[in-house]
Amino acid sequence: MDLGAESGRCIVATLDGRTVRLTEVHRFANVPVRLPDGLHWDVLRLFEEIKAGVRRARRDGPLVGLGLDTWGVDFALLDRDGSLLQNPYHYRDRRTEGMSDAAFRLVPREEIFSRTGIQFLPFNSLFQLFAMAAARSDALEHASTFLMIPDLFNYWLTGEIGCEFTDATTSQCYDPRMGAWARDMLDRLGIPSRIFPRTIPPATVLGAVHPDVAADVESADLRVIAPACHDTAAAVAAVPAAAPDFAYISSGTWSLVGAEVPAPVITPETLAGNFTNEGGVGGRFRLLKNVTGLWLLQECRRAWVQEHTDLSYEALALEAEAAPPFGPVIDPDDRRFLRPADMPARIRDFCRETRQRIPETRGEVTRCILESLALKYRWVVERLDTVLGRARTVIHMVGGGSRNALLCRLTADCAGVPVEAGPAEATAMGNALVQAMALGHLGSLEEIREIVRRSSPPLTYEPADHDRWSDAYARFRELLA
Repeated sequence: MDLGAESGRCIVATLDGRTVRLTEVHRFANVPVRLPDGLHWDVLRLFEEIKAGVRRARRDGPLVGLGLDTWGVDFALLDRDGSLLQNPYHYRDRRTEGMSDAAFRLVPREEIFSRTGIQFLPFNSLFQLFAMAAARSDALEHASTFLMIPDLFNYWLTGEIGCEFTDATTSQCYDPRMGAWARDMLDRLGIPSRIFPRTIPPATVLGAVHPDVAADVESADLRVIAPACHDTAAAVAAVPAAAPDFAYISSGTWSLVGAEVPAPVITPETLAGNFTNEGGVGGRFRLLKNVTGLWLLQECRRAWVQEHTDLSYEALALEAEAAPPFGPVIDPDDRRFLRPADMPARIRDFCRETRQRIPETRGEVTRCILESLALKYRWVVERLDTVLGRARTVIHMVGGGSRNALLCRLTADCAGVPVEAGPAEATAMGNALVQAMALGHLGSLEEIREIVRRSSPPLTYEPADHDRWSDAYARFRELLA
C-alpha cells in the first residue's frame, strides 16, 4: 500500500528470485477535508480504501505480506483506550505559521538541529505539536499515544503500537545519534514526551491481521510488515545504484534530493544548508533536502483543467518543449508556493516582483517550473558534494518525475552529470522488496538494488549544453541570495 499526498495505490508484487513484477489492483484519491478548525486527512475513508485494496489483491491468490508506506510528518493522537482523538491535520494547514520562531525562543534552533538533524520546515511534526501545546489543545492534553500516519493504519490492522523508524525520523522529535525520542527537548517545548511509543526498525514483521479486520479483507492469515514506512525511504531503497557515489532525486509532489550515508551528518555545514538526516534501510541514513517538486505543476494543472478538462501532463510537457529556454526562474521553495492556490498567478507574481519576464502561456509557465527545479537540484547536489567532500558521479531520478523526459534532460544538462531515470514505481518496489527482506527472501540492501536493476533498467540521460546553463544558474543563485 503506497499512500501519497494525491492518491493511494494497492500494488501486488510478485518476486521470482531474480526480478519483481508489479500489478496495480486498486487506486483511489486522497483528498483532504477542510473543516472549520482547519485542513485534515480523511483517515477513516483511507482505511476503508486500504481494506478494499486488500480484498481486490486477494482475488488473484494468497498474499504473503502487506506493507504500508505514506508521506511523513503528519500524525494521529490516540486516547488511553486506543481511540482516535481527532482526524489528523494536513501538513499544509495554517496552524503552524509562526510556530518555529516561537519554539526557538524556548529551545534554540541550533540545539534542535543538533538533537534531531532534521531540516527546518514550518510543518514538521515538532512544530505541529508545539502549535497544539501553545493553543492548550484538548486533544494533546488527553492524548496517550502519538502515531505517525502509517503507524495508525498498522495499529488498526494489527493492534500493534509503535512508530516505524524511517517515518519517525521525519518528525524532528527523534534523536538519531541517541537512537531514541528527544524527550527532554520535547518536554521543554511543552510537548508531553510520555505519548511517544517504541520505535520499530524497517523490515519488521508486525504480526497477523486483527481478527475483526481479517473478516473484512477475507484473509485471516495475512501478515502485516513494517517495510520502510516513509515513502521516500522506500523509494531510496529501490534506487538502482551499483556504486556508492550517487545522488538521488525522489521526484513526486515533493522532490527529495540527497545522498545515502552510513550515519547522520549533523554539522554546522548541514545546519547552514538546512539539510535533513532521515532514517533509511539497512542502517543507512538519507542526507537530503526537501525541495518543492511537481506540486507546482499539479497545482497549475488544477487551475488549467477548469478550462481544459482533458489537459494531461504529457500535453503540458510538449507545450514546455516548444517554449523558449532559459526564461524566468523561480525559487520552488518560496513560501508563497506552499499552500493550495492559483499557482499560475502566484508564479507570475513572483516573476513580476523579481523583475523578470512574465510567463504567459501554459508552456512558458511549465518550462519555468521544470527549469527552476533543475536549477534547484543542481544547487542542492553541489552543496551535498561540499558537505561530503566528494563529487557525485551520477544522479538517480526515481518516482513519478522520472517519467518526465524533459525534466530528466534538463537536470542532466544543468547539473553536468548523467541522470539515470527510473524506476517510476520505486516506492512500491522498495516497499515490496523490504517486505521480502523481512521474510528472509533477500539478505541485504545490495540484493534489493540488484533486483531493481534487473526488473526496471534505468534510462540514461547524458549531459549536453552544460555551459549554456551558466547564465541561468547565476541568475538563480542571485535569486536565492
